[in-house]
Amino acid sequence: MTQLERSTTVDADLALRQWQEYVDVLRRRGWSVVDAPAADDCPDGVFIEDQVVVHGDVAVLCRSGAPERRGERAGVREAVEAHGYRTVEIEGPGTLDGGDVLKHGHHVWVGVGGRTNHDGVAQLARALEGHRVDVVPVPVSKVLHLKSAVTALPDGTVVGHLPLVDDPTVWPRFLPVPEEPGAHVVLLGGQSVLMSAAAPRTAQLFAARGLDVTMVDISEFEKLEGCVTCLSVRLRG
Repeated sequence: MTQLERSTTVDADLALRQWQEYVDVLRRRGWSVVDAPAADDCPDGVFIEDQVVVHGDVAVLCRSGAPERRGERAGVREAVEAHGYRTVEIEGPGTLDGGDVLKHGHHVWVGVGGRTNHDGVAQLARALEGHRVDVVPVPVSKVLHLKSAVTALPDGTVVGHLPLVDDPTVWPRFLPVPEEPGAHVVLLGGQSVLMSAAAPRTAQLFAARGLDVTMVDISEFEKLEGCVTCLSVRLRG
């Protein structure tokens, strides 16, 4: 989503209810939910995706391009190590936000230009050596993170809202969507996806492609530039 001036008032009670519904959807779809330790002094900690990138048995602990968010990493380390992941840290001067990392199959695209720099991309590539993936830097200038602009459907088609995508030709299969929140999907397994209730036309487009779409209202998080991918990290056995 485009970067906002954070003068919008967030309804904390509504945000908590929306968060619980998000978690309930994951559980109903067969996922076990692991809570990372709370970081009460880190108000952006709910956007946990930015703190870790997992692939195979490796959890890469990010070093955010926003210094005020770096305190969130400790609790995330505790959570992933408890589930058997081998952890690797991004070190300065490298920066990497997990929201800049889009993975699908053997491809890992990493947005550069906002919260993530080229040194962070290089460290991520080293951490994933032996995983048979191609790590590809992608320019990002119109949004805060790469996954604010694009995500991938189960078949690998990359979806995005064209006004926010720097170069859609990066992806051989790119599908433009009519609504900004429609660019964000969480893959739930098989042909099931989770997306924002703020993108009904995009939901119809996905359903017509044979996808099983679940929608959730995250309006309070969208006020803070968040989207459905920001709020969780999928740990696959």
